[in-house]
Amino acid sequence: MSSKLPSRFLTPEDLVEMFELPSVETVYQWRRKRTGPRGFRVGRHLRFDPEDVRAWVDSQLKGAAA
Repeated sequence: MSSKLPSRFLTPEDLVEMFELPSVETVYQWRRKRTGPRGFRVGRHLRFDPEDVRAWVDSQLKGAAA
């Protein structure tokens, strides 16, 4: 993942591309299990704040180093 995230809110498809995930279903599974980055709904659309995604990545890196 690049260190520079877009300034707009991210879609599940953006996360699939950034993390090279198999499908958007992985993003929705993370959400159901509460293991992925914090997301929010805009109507029926799921969006992610780039800062929340960065914080989640940082927490994953810290957890992997432990």
